[in-house]
This record gives sequence, C-alpha cells and structure tokens, in this order.
Amino acid sequence: MNHPISRRSFLRTALGSAALAVATRLGAQPAKLPRKSNLLVFLPDQLRADTVVGPPAANVHASNLHKLASQSVVFEHAYVTQPICVPSRSSIMSGTWPHINGATDNKSTLSRKFQCLPEMLGDPDYRTGYFGKWHLGDEFSAQRGFQEWGSTEEYFKSAMANEKIKGQSDYTKFLLSKGYKPHPQKGQTFGRPFVSKLPFELSKPKFLETKACDFLHRYRDEPFILFVAFYEPHPPYNGPFNSEHPLERVSPDPTAGDVFGDDIPLRYRLEQEQIRKRVATADKFRGIKQRYLGLITEIDRSIGTILAKLDDLGLTEHTITLLTSDHGDMMSAHGLLGKRLMFEQSACVPYLVRQPAQRPLHCLQPISHIDFAPTILDLMGKPPHPQCVGQSRANLIRGEMSAPDLVFFEWSPPKRILDGDSKLASKEDIQRCLSESTRIVVSPDGWKLCLRDKDKSELYNLRDDIGEQHNLYYGGGHRDVIAKLTDEIHRWQERTNDSLKI
Repeated sequence: MNHPISRRSFLRTALGSAALAVATRLGAQPAKLPRKSNLLVFLPDQLRADTVVGPPAANVHASNLHKLASQSVVFEHAYVTQPICVPSRSSIMSGTWPHINGATDNKSTLSRKFQCLPEMLGDPDYRTGYFGKWHLGDEFSAQRGFQEWGSTEEYFKSAMANEKIKGQSDYTKFLLSKGYKPHPQKGQTFGRPFVSKLPFELSKPKFLETKACDFLHRYRDEPFILFVAFYEPHPPYNGPFNSEHPLERVSPDPTAGDVFGDDIPLRYRLEQEQIRKRVATADKFRGIKQRYLGLITEIDRSIGTILAKLDDLGLTEHTITLLTSDHGDMMSAHGLLGKRLMFEQSACVPYLVRQPAQRPLHCLQPISHIDFAPTILDLMGKPPHPQCVGQSRANLIRGEMSAPDLVFFEWSPPKRILDGDSKLASKEDIQRCLSESTRIVVSPDGWKLCLRDKDKSELYNLRDDIGEQHNLYYGGGHRDVIAKLTDEIHRWQERTNDSLKI
C-alpha cells in the first residue's frame, strides 16, 4: 500500500541516496543513518498493578500484557502522584506535581503554561499521536505537541479558560457512522452504560486499536511518539468479555470483609459504608471483579494487535514501549471499590518499560510517576527539561545500582457531597473529612506514613502488613518513625512549594 511521503522522509531518502553515491565512488559500503527511537505508551485507566505482574496476574486472561511484562523492566512498586485521573495524568504528561500545576481534582484542567511531553521533547522530526482518554482539557482537537488526535470521551471543559466547549468525540462520530442513535438527553453523545454493552468490534479499545495501527503504518519510516489511552477497565465494569473468567475462579480480596475501626480516617469509613450498601455480599464483589477482569482482557486484545503491528512493520527493535496507568482500583480490598484512597491497590500501578537490547528485569525499588517524563526524555536521548521536578530513572532501567529514595504522593479534596445518610458521624464532621488533604511518604524500608489535616493519620509497615490492616499511628510504639517521616514530608513540601499545613 502506498503511503504519503513527508518532507522529512524525502530529505532522509535524498540524504541516503547522496551518501550511497559518494560511497560508490569511493568503493566503500554506504553508512546507515542512525534512526531515532520511537515511543509507544499504553495508558489504561484504573488498571491495578497485580493484574499485570505478580501471582494474582496468573489468573487474569491477558496473555499480551503478560508477554510484554516478560520482555520488560518491571517496576513492582510504582506510585502515582495522586490516585485520581486528572491529577495523575497531569504529572505523567508534564512532570510536575498536581499542587503546583493546579490540576488537583477531576474537574480541573492542565493549564497551557505547562508543556506536555512532546513539547518538552522539542524534536520536529517526530510524528506524534494521542488516541483515547485525555481528561486534561479539550478532548476534541490535536494539541500540546500532538499532531494527530483520536478522542473517545466527552469532557467539555477547556484548558484555556474556565468555560465549557462543544464537541463530539471521534468515537461518537464513529458510532453515528454505524447508524447508532445518540441518547436524546446526552447532547448527541452516547452514555457509557450504552457503550459498555456494544460488541468488541464496536468497542473503544477496538476503535483505538484501529487508529493506532493506521498511525504506525503511515509513519513506519519516521520516528514517532504514540500514546494509546484506553478508558477501560474503568467503571461501569461492563463489557463484551464479562464471562471470560469463570465466576467460580474469581475471588474477592482477602481483606474484603474488613470493617474499619475508629483509628481509620472517617472518609474511608464512609466509603466503606456506602459501598456495602450497594455491594453487600462476597458474591456481588466476585461478580464485579469478574467483569473488571473481562475489561482487562478487552484491552489486552487490542494491545496485542498493536504490538503485532509493530512487529510486522519491523519497528519493535526501534521502539521504546511503556505501559502504566493513572491509578489502580481497590476492587474489593477492604470492602472498597475504585480509587481516591491511599491504599496500595489504589495508589500503585503497573509500570513496564521495554526497549531495544534491554534485558528484562524486576526492580523492587519504589518509584514515582513524577519521574515518568524525565525518564522518557533520557531514554530518548534528550537533556533534562527545567519544567520536570522529578529525575530520570533510566539508570534503574539499565539495571544499574542506585540508592533507594523516598517516594511521595498527595491527595487534594474535590468538591464532593456524601450520597445518602450515614450513622458514622454528624453532617459537620462528614463535611469536614470530605475536605481533608493528605501527604504521603513511602520509605525504602517499607514504612508508609499518611498525614492528614482534617482526618485521622495512618502509619503502616508494608513489609510486615502488606494488606495495610494495622494502623500503627496511634499505638504509641513508633514515635521515632512518625517523627522522622513527618520531617521528611515537611522537607518535601518545602522543596516543592507545597503550602498545605499538616
């Protein structure tokens, strides 16, 4: 199939022909021009780390993800900067903390004064594409250094001003072209419950798969940056592979039956109370998890097709391939669902890096998404960008030894009200806890401290208590650890211009 020849391809071909002519006259072999590394990033939404790597992953039907993990450097303890979509994505794309860039909840946008990864790369040779969920502002047009764009969501807030914008996602237009009628009350768009009932061939993952493979085919002769940002396995926990995993083989988390005591933050106890009103039995948790795993199978199929396309085009040996997520999902741990919590299931994500001539390995050192952008720049041979406040972790990817660091992350309260009544506290106390902020540090030796301004704090020893079932903050036996880690949080706040009093 013919494909368009860009000015860069033409120049590259012309230069190559000139080099061949000179080499022929000199009787020498023509020198190959070095090819710049491509970048392919898979960014699913709400993908738990242990569904990709670790013993529980063996029961997940995701052969392509597991194969990619077997070929990659696997960071087993990768933390987001804030366990909710917009703040986390803002750090991935800009290399800045949510409390600095202003994207502190899901109604925020990433200001255009902050550059995104392709802009920081600053290399005009690259063809750049972003397909899928963006959630940082305008969903509908190519922007922030991305030349090609394929949208699947309808978030109507602009990153230029505090105003709404009109538009239809490319996926909505695709469904309209297939003769589907939009929901009359959804503004000529399709609601997520409707979309979740469509067959795989009409699903968002398949739509993104097609877009990505076309992009790879068209720009196979040029260096490229491609993000494929799946909406799945985000709720509504429904899709074409709901029955992929036999229900009798799906187990809730071992902590699913836990009932929080008074030493646990009130906000968490409220979450647990509300979810148990909807999901009262282990069987209901099992059914939700079955459907969640089916969504992972769904994105796995599309990831497999995209990686096969990369192989078919001979691009794998020139491409850095990454997979991570913007946050995890409690998925029955502590009787909870979703994100927004500082527990490992919510705040930790899969983080795989596969690059040419790189041996696969597992890295146990905790790392943060704040280092995502500077690491990518380093792997692609670019200098550090002054906007990035993290550091490159390319040395860990190369298997080099490095002194382990503290990892920090944060929580800033969204504007939120409690659904329904609660017997746990007064309305005043509830409103207060819903507005709490948290700053968290994880130490290399497994201590995890969560300091809050308007709710209970927590201290866990992750080595002895991997399920985070024993809050040691109030027991009186670890005052030295609490004092030391509190000082570390305050020093981090000072370094990062974080004004929260905690």
